[in-house]
Amino acid sequence: MIMSFTSFLINKKTYFCKMKFLQYLIFFIIFSNLNSFSNNRIEKKVIKEIHSSFNIQKYNKTEILLKSNDLLNVKSMFNRGNFFKIFNKENHIGYYYKSIAKSKTDYFDYLILFDLDLNILNSKVLAYREDYGGEIASKRWLRQFVGKTINDRLKYRENVMAISGATISVKSMTIAIDNLMTSLKFVKSKKYLD
Repeated sequence: MIMSFTSFLINKKTYFCKMKFLQYLIFFIIFSNLNSFSNNRIEKKVIKEIHSSFNIQKYNKTEILLKSNDLLNVKSMFNRGNFFKIFNKENHIGYYYKSIAKSKTDYFDYLILFDLDLNILNSKVLAYREDYGGEIASKRWLRQFVGKTINDRLKYRENVMAISGATISVKSMTIAIDNLMTSLKFVKSKKYLD
């Protein structure tokens, strides 16, 4: 009797372990597919912004990769499939940088488009995942970055407007773009853009 009860407990424990593993596996598969779906939506938004900002229908891109020792000298993330030269046929027409920035409890995806001189042509929040602070995605607020150069410094409340209820996201976006412009100044000096 004791052996069969022990055997029952072991089998029950094995059963629950297998069920727990199966739950984790299903969760992982669903999450992976949702993440892939989210990345596809973000990529479609990038394509749409490139088409409208450069007034083109088709383009090619080439990723700009930094040497590992130069990655230590930049404040922004590079070499993650996020900084590209844009070509219309064989003509180099600009650049784009896609990354993430911190909001209150999550991250948001953003895109910055540049002309050949690294002046900002357009900026866009591609995905904002919070209930509050989404006002930073408004075209009106983002328009203030257009025309900024690698020599400009961005400072919250000095030359970047505040948004009531979106303080954390505004500061985060301001710091992210300022770090990017500083990083691009270094990248340009190292002849990565030639």
